[in-house]
Amino acid sequence: MKIHLSSVFVDDQDKALRFYTDVLGFVKKTEVPLGEDRWLTVVSPEAPDGTELLLEPDGHPAVKPYKEALVKDGIPAASFAVDDVPAEFGRLRGLGVQFTQEPLQMGPVTTAVLDDTCGNLIQIVHSE
Repeated sequence: MKIHLSSVFVDDQDKALRFYTDVLGFVKKTEVPLGEDRWLTVVSPEAPDGTELLLEPDGHPAVKPYKEALVKDGIPAASFAVDDVPAEFGRLRGLGVQFTQEPLQMGPVTTAVLDDTCGNLIQIVHSE
């Protein structure tokens, strides 16, 4: 068994697609109209047939309070692996990305936490 799909709830699918592709560097994999919304996924360009990330609309009444509580407590909705957290932090900050946690080394793990502009905190991480 392996993970095929994971999701983040987003407040605007167009804005999310721009952020996750143009800023974070993912590529669009699937876009299927579903009424007012879409089944919209992105993947890593390094693994186009790998795990997909669904940019899921946050319209369900339970989602917004959930997202707000996570953000208030500083809890990331997702975690993405990078090769070098300080380098990626610098690249993303240069693109105007806001961080709630600058790179922090904790033993063999380095993390940073960013705001995805769609109502979520996202962690980037590197393990040695």
